[in-house]
Amino acid sequence: MAFNNVKDVINGGEGTAFATINGNIEELAYVKKVEAKIEKNKEEVKTLGKRGTGSKSRGWKGTGTMTIYYITSIFRNLMSEYNRTGKDTYFDIQVTNEDPASATGKQTTVLKNCNIDGVILAKLDVDATALDEEISFTFDDFEVLDSFSNL
Repeated sequence: MAFNNVKDVINGGEGTAFATINGNIEELAYVKKVEAKIEKNKEEVKTLGKRGTGSKSRGWKGTGTMTIYYITSIFRNLMSEYNRTGKDTYFDIQVTNEDPASATGKQTTVLKNCNIDGVILAKLDVDATALDEEISFTFDDFEVLDSFSNL
């Protein structure tokens, strides 16, 4: 029976995240959490001789969220530019999970053509020790550059 070694579980705080925005590489050191997922678009298909309804994949949609410390204006500036000029900005996010204590190696994923849904323009909170914000986004392509090893 196979089982996982505790030492090989990936520490969620070990890794890096970068965004390439307008040709500039921005280290996302202020990120607390990034999560991206794809969901298939499916269409129901009925076939002769079957009572059940099948599903046929017809593409996918990529969505994600970033929770960041409220210490950068980069995403507010992107929304400000969109507001002033109508120019929308698309960018790539590269996320690497790499825990040096784990034998699983690293995984690097690039989310391509990311586009933010919205941002918090201003924020105050007298009860907060650290301000943060959650930014949702969509993406339309991705690439897995490095994969975890099979232990």
